[in-house]
Amino acid sequence: MNNIKYSLYILIGACSYGVLASIVKLGLGAGFAVHELTSSQYLFGLILLIIALPFIKRTKITLKQIGALMLTGTALSMTGILYGLSLERNPASIAVVLLFQFTWIGIVFESIYLKKMPSRLKIISAILLIIGTVFASNIVLGGFEDIALNGLIYGFLSAITFALFIFFSGKVATHVPSIQRSVYITLGGLMILVSIFGTRVAATGIDFGGIWPYSLLLAFFGVILPIVLFSLGTPHIDSGLATIVGSAELPAAVIAAMIILGEQITQAQVIGIIIILLGICIPQFQMLKSHRKGIAPNN
Repeated sequence: MNNIKYSLYILIGACSYGVLASIVKLGLGAGFAVHELTSSQYLFGLILLIIALPFIKRTKITLKQIGALMLTGTALSMTGILYGLSLERNPASIAVVLLFQFTWIGIVFESIYLKKMPSRLKIISAILLIIGTVFASNIVLGGFEDIALNGLIYGFLSAITFALFIFFSGKVATHVPSIQRSVYITLGGLMILVSIFGTRVAATGIDFGGIWPYSLLLAFFGVILPIVLFSLGTPHIDSGLATIVGSAELPAAVIAAMIILGEQITQAQVIGIIIILLGICIPQFQMLKSHRKGIAPNN
C-alpha cells in the first residue's frame, strides 16, 4: 500500500501544479509580466521553505548532492519558461499537448536508465494519456491554425525538461528530508530565473506591494506543494509511474480554469479528463492487486 501512498503524493503535487496556470492568468490580467510573476514565485517559495527549515529534521548533505538538487530545480523552472514561450507563439491547446508529451518521454528515460522495455501496462497508460490530452486540451475543436514552428520547439522542449525534473527528483539525494531537498531545488530554479530575467528585473523592478498576493499563491501551488510532494513520492516509485501519475496536472488545470476563471468545459474535455484518469489508475490497480497477492508489482 505504500506505493499507492507515494503515488498519491505525486497526484496531489501534480494537481497543485495544474492550478498554477489559472493563477498566472489572474496575475497577467492584473497587469504583471511573466518574468515578474515567475521570479517572485520562486523567491517567495524559497523564503517560505527557509522559514520552515529550522523546524524539521535535517541531514548532512554534500556539495555534489546540493549541486544535483539545484540542477533538478533548474529543469522545473525551465519548464515554466519554455511553456510560457510556447504559449506566447501558439494556441494554448497546442502548447498543452506538446507539454504533455512528457508522459511518454519520461517512460523512455526510465527505459534507458533501467536498460529494459517498459511494461505493457505503462505503454497502455501512455497511449491513453496522449489520447486524453488531445481531448482535454480541446484541440479536437480548436484545430491547427496559426502554428509557429519555434512555438512547437519550445513546447516540446518543455516536455523534455518536465520529464527530466520528475526523473531526477526521484534519483538525487533521496535520503535527505523533503523540505531540505526542496530548498535546494527551489534555489536552483530561482538562480536560472535570475540568470535569464535578472537584467529585465533590475531595469524595471518588481512591484511587490501589488504582486505579493499572486506571488504567495504561485509559491504555494507552484513551488512548495509540488516540489515537496514530488520529493516525498518520487524516490519511492519508479520514474515511469511517477510520470504517469504526474499527468493529473492537465485535468486539474482544466477544472481550476472552470472554478477560478469561469471557463466552460466542453464535452470533449470531459471525455479527455476521464481517459487521463483511467490512464493514471491502470498501474495503481495493478499495484493494489499485486499487494493483495503479496508479490512485488511489475510496473
